[in-house]
Amino acid sequence: MTSQLLGFTHLRPPTIMAENPDKLAARLAELETTTPPISRSPSSPSSPVTDRRSNSAVLENGTNLGSTAGRKASIPGRPSFTAERKASISSSGRISRRGSNAALTPGGQNVYHTRTNADVEFPHAEKKTMADHLRKYESLLTLTPQRMRMIVHAIEDTLDNGLQKDGQVVPMIPTFVFGWPTGEEKGDYLALDLGGTNLRVCLVTLLGHGKFEVTQTKYRLTEEQKQDEGQALLDFCAECLDSFIRDTLGRTDEDEKLPLGFTFSYPCSQERIDHGVLIRWTKGFGAPNIEGRDVAAMFKDSLERLNVPAELTALINDTTGTLIASNYVDPNTKIAVIFGTGCNAAYMETAGSIPKIDKMGLSKDQGMAINCEWGAFDSFDHQHLPRTKYDIIIDESSNKPGEQSFEKMIAGLYLGEIFRLVVCELIDAGDLFLGQNTYKLEKAYAFDTAFLSLMESDVTDELLTVIGVFTHFFGVETTIEERQFFKKLAILIGTRAARLSACGIAAIASKKGYLEEGCAVGADGSLYNKYPNFADRVHTALTDIFGEKGKNIVTHHAEDGSGVGSAIIAAMTKARKDSGFYTDF
Repeated sequence: MTSQLLGFTHLRPPTIMAENPDKLAARLAELETTTPPISRSPSSPSSPVTDRRSNSAVLENGTNLGSTAGRKASIPGRPSFTAERKASISSSGRISRRGSNAALTPGGQNVYHTRTNADVEFPHAEKKTMADHLRKYESLLTLTPQRMRMIVHAIEDTLDNGLQKDGQVVPMIPTFVFGWPTGEEKGDYLALDLGGTNLRVCLVTLLGHGKFEVTQTKYRLTEEQKQDEGQALLDFCAECLDSFIRDTLGRTDEDEKLPLGFTFSYPCSQERIDHGVLIRWTKGFGAPNIEGRDVAAMFKDSLERLNVPAELTALINDTTGTLIASNYVDPNTKIAVIFGTGCNAAYMETAGSIPKIDKMGLSKDQGMAINCEWGAFDSFDHQHLPRTKYDIIIDESSNKPGEQSFEKMIAGLYLGEIFRLVVCELIDAGDLFLGQNTYKLEKAYAFDTAFLSLMESDVTDELLTVIGVFTHFFGVETTIEERQFFKKLAILIGTRAARLSACGIAAIASKKGYLEEGCAVGADGSLYNKYPNFADRVHTALTDIFGEKGKNIVTHHAEDGSGVGSAIIAAMTKARKDSGFYTDF
């Protein structure tokens, strides 16, 4: 599916985020010492033509010179370009508005564009224009305290609806994790974590008193595997688990099977803790013939067929694991949230507040961990969230249009794309990068959220990191005014994500009455852990929503939910069933 709302093509997103900010920063430092200057060669000027869609002056080779009705190129004798053979026109007969570095002629020959007039500077957007644009995006991306309170009330109502009955947009899934850990759980347990990027296998040794040890191995997931047949994906998980048990741990078939907690971080409906019907894929997965089926049963089949010495004890979500692991270490932790490639939350509810499980016959005060799956908040109807046209483009061109609306405005998978769409809008309007090839910026999801993190962290006067991002990764030159605009735009996008995230936390805290006594919130994910000032902005937003009482809700770095949390839940489940407590669940 494509979208043409802004006059450019937007493709479906990839599902694996690029390198983390530390690796990208190292890459920039390496490139600053090794990248050669852009080659230039003399040539005669090309004649401009006019793109009728935008009334924009465009050289024959496709380079944008700016709007003929608005701002002109700001240099005398505009820069010349040449093609080593001849300039090309697309098969549709339309000349691209932006530069294209390499293209095919109608005869099938490659054309390479090289810059000339090395002594002439490229035109750039003026400071006043950038300031005007910044004011526009501030109004689009800023959330006021009043608007946040409205969102909090809407989220709280949505959570209540999910507890009342099945089939709601935010499903509020009972996890069959009964109550909090004691902190005294002990023993060896396996944990398998199927994440958005990696498959992780762990041996967790619980030592009691909130202490543990972990041995782990990671396996990379390819895009092909994420779209492969559902059973084939689970077979791959079983093969990796078998390799870890036999090769890393040195265990054999003679050893007792270890209990296994399987962290499957995708929306599932559960009737017991070792059961889970996949509702829908998220995080870019699309493996067929698994949605609507019992993932736990399919994985048990893989374990048996491949003779893997492990026994599936619990199927859990990573957010639920984060809740339990964080409470195991700090009993004051009552809520867990994930802000990474996706977003989600979990908390402990009482059975009396979950009417849809009344048939289980639990006592009213029995604790039940709830996996909210709140990334789906405001999906389909879109009545509450302040979506911009950039959010709409991302949604409509995703593999799940209309779904996961909250997640698409918060999660790390999408923030860099929001930034790129704004930049492309300004390029199309002739306000950025005039006379420069911008083809690298035209690729959907080319601007990783890690770039925003790097730009926000740049404290140099000339914003040298921002120079590095645009020069080395996208081949365009920037002025100081443009770099200042880019950094402020990144701050706006990152701040909006943090304030929306705080709305979700506030809804649970308000619902459970944690404002007076206060509580800790275990938070995990790349956004929370690595994005500059994200946690501080969440805390500021909580104060904006609740006033001084908002300071009683404090987030902290969570424990390893998908590994340690999974193992603790496996231990809790084994102990519960061994003691005859709710053995049917």
